[in-house]
Amino acid sequence: MNAIILAAGLGTRLRPLTLDRPKALVEIDGIPMLELTIHRLRNAGFTHIVINVHHFHDRIKSFLESNIFSGVRIDISDESSLLLDTGGGIKKASLFLQKDTPILVHNVDVFTDLDFSEMMAWHKKNQ
Repeated sequence: MNAIILAAGLGTRLRPLTLDRPKALVEIDGIPMLELTIHRLRNAGFTHIVINVHHFHDRIKSFLESNIFSGVRIDISDESSLLLDTGGGIKKASLFLQKDTPILVHNVDVFTDLDFSEMMAWHKKNQ
């Protein structure tokens, strides 16, 4: 299964936490939001994740390079030169994914207890 994590935003609502880091690396109980999101998606059966980056893009790339997320392929959709907003970010990130396959789009700063694997199973069953 494929997912896109939207992590390119400026994090203005999280200031002052985002003055020196991207919102994706703001920590919840000592764990960056990006890491929490990757683990949730991987545990739900997602094997390919594309993460879009812009604000402090270099820090997100360094974080991903220094951490191993086994069982999942991660690609970066780099918007460092121009922030594409939600629709543009999804369109660009989707170029990394296989055509005609379902994609879950997840904002890095959204927390939910929604069962992603159950949701995707329902989606596939009901087309």
